[in-house]
Amino acid sequence: MESKELVTLTAKACDEKRANDIVVLDMTDVSLIADYFLICEGSNERQVQAIAREVKAQAEENGIEVKRMEGFDKARWILVDLTDIVCHIFHKDERNYYNLERLWGDAETIAVEGIDG
Repeated sequence: MESKELVTLTAKACDEKRANDIVVLDMTDVSLIADYFLICEGSNERQVQAIAREVKAQAEENGIEVKRMEGFDKARWILVDLTDIVCHIFHKDERNYYNLERLWGDAETIAVEGIDG
């Protein structure tokens, strides 16, 4: 699966669990870390964990290995590493503090079809 398809799959998985403010950053010209960063938030710890579980389940269902999942137990900022995509799932209270969109401000924000953001 290509990176663009994977980021769409990931965004839809987040959207299915009602993630808020889904943003996809194209990292290809900015960083060697990943092709895309997907950033979203949940309103409480249980929702943040549910979003992370859905991302993992959808990836594995499509034959994509989840390299690492960090922060699941505390559910304040869960990072799901899908190699070409890094999905950052924040608790709403943490997202503004870390402000990854500003930190990676040189990255272009891209729209994902079927996702409001």
